[in-house]
Amino acid sequence: MKTAMQDRLAQRFLRYAAINSQSIESAPVVPSTSGQRQLAELLKADCAELGVVDLEISEYSVLTGRLPSNLPAGYHKVPTVGWVAHLDTVNVNLSGDVHPQIVENYQGGDVLLNAEKQIYIKVSEHPELEKYIGSDLIVSDGTSVLGADNKAAIANIMVTLETLANDPTILHGDIYLAFVPDEEVGLCGSKKMDFSKFPVDFAYTIDCCELGEVVYQTFNAGSATVKVKGVTAHPMSAKNTLVNPTLVAVDVINCLDRMQTPEHTEGTEGFIWVESLQTNVSEAVLNLKIRDHSKAMYEARKKFIADAVDYVKAKNPKAGVELQIVDVYGNIADAIRDDNRACIDHIFEAMKELNIEPKNMTMRGGTDGSFISTKGILTPNYFTGAHNFHSYCEFMPMDAVEKSCLMTLKLIELITK
Repeated sequence: MKTAMQDRLAQRFLRYAAINSQSIESAPVVPSTSGQRQLAELLKADCAELGVVDLEISEYSVLTGRLPSNLPAGYHKVPTVGWVAHLDTVNVNLSGDVHPQIVENYQGGDVLLNAEKQIYIKVSEHPELEKYIGSDLIVSDGTSVLGADNKAAIANIMVTLETLANDPTILHGDIYLAFVPDEEVGLCGSKKMDFSKFPVDFAYTIDCCELGEVVYQTFNAGSATVKVKGVTAHPMSAKNTLVNPTLVAVDVINCLDRMQTPEHTEGTEGFIWVESLQTNVSEAVLNLKIRDHSKAMYEARKKFIADAVDYVKAKNPKAGVELQIVDVYGNIADAIRDDNRACIDHIFEAMKELNIEPKNMTMRGGTDGSFISTKGILTPNYFTGAHNFHSYCEFMPMDAVEKSCLMTLKLIELITK
């Protein structure tokens, strides 16, 4: 049965989904698109109406603010907590303009997204649909992702603020907010945060899918770039002169273990992924992604690449070979300490009180919290309630989305006890 909270969540989501905030990986600036700034400006105005103070949008379109504590004098000290959501939606070669529609009281079967183009979400491909018979669903028109990743989270946070504004009997300490751009293209926005404006004991992101999902274990992630400068020569006089940069780059690739790649690993197993190789007659650029849940194994993979490059350099002394390795984000679990792990315990306690079955995920990827946690702010993640992120088959079952918002409110209650 539809509730008033579900209506408010839907209205907020539709308001924010109307702004095209698709990010672009190749852009040299943060934010990568102007729509993300537009969304930040809208959220700033909305937050101000709901009592959030110290609102500021940085040059990178990171929006931060604080909901002041309403605790009475003499109340015991409570942790300062933050919530983080990202402004961008993913670019997967679909339109950035989202045309959401609501399927009221879903009764099972395939969901028609677009009659003209005959685009459906098919139960045969997505049997999870039928978990939500009786719930309203928000879907796209099949020409774009829906953008529940991460505008369902933004709606969640804003409805939480509405609820607190409308009911001052709900006690809370200082709550900080951060809305960041360009999460989908390398957590670029969280890396531009001014943490002096986010002085929290711990934080949460709301940026995964199905009802009950909890993430506090992610990859350690890095990227490696190998640049090879060859020596050009005409084939008639190439012997002992020409250095083919493509073959030198392939020598590096051939040092890798083919069984330590994404297509051959699962769970907590790490990998080195040959992401791209661009070459011409004079130079080659090889891009690698490095992932592992184990910090020690992650460091070992970086050393393996460095050793492989040294080996190839020795084998090709006339080639110019340069290696750059950059750490991208860390495993949230590496930030867990005795004095902060309560924020994870609160998630499971909230789920128990709300009768939600936890689905503890070890994510083969990362969230904004994966970077924020490297700054000493433990930032686990919990579900939005939506399904099929990064796909035109993305959908939001409003029963589940409501439970995510109730999670946020329950966490505030538990933190304030």
